[in-house]
Amino acid sequence: MRIQIINGPNINLLGKREPGIYGAIAFEDYLQQLRAAYPGLAIDYYQSNIEGEMIDKIQEVGFDDTGIVLNAGAYTHTSIALQDAIRAVTAPVVEVHISNVHKREEFRHKSMISCACMGVICGFGLDSYRLAIEALCQARKG
Repeated sequence: MRIQIINGPNINLLGKREPGIYGAIAFEDYLQQLRAAYPGLAIDYYQSNIEGEMIDKIQEVGFDDTGIVLNAGAYTHTSIALQDAIRAVTAPVVEVHISNVHKREEFRHKSMISCACMGVICGFGLDSYRLAIEALCQARKG
């Protein structure tokens, strides 16, 4: 089984950016933990600050990979283009957020991509990614 994690803008700054909200661990360090916890899965990782590159990656892997874990960052709240890309592919997509976006600024309460995703996980820190992987594994089992 293959999982593609796609992270959007500013996720490359984890461990440095607002550690009170996003934690003090770099994503690459957490990724090693995820891969160790799921040795039977191929977990690929991609990060871009550019919306079009994220769309290209969704289209590239969305017909072959078992599932996509997507943290679109701020594009979550603005990107109909990402929503269209998710709808266009056959792979299930789980939207994730490290923080609980519903406890934050009002503009973060609305997601433009949730309606195209299999589900949404938010507010569990980096563990949101593990929970998304678990959901994709369960969905595959049927």
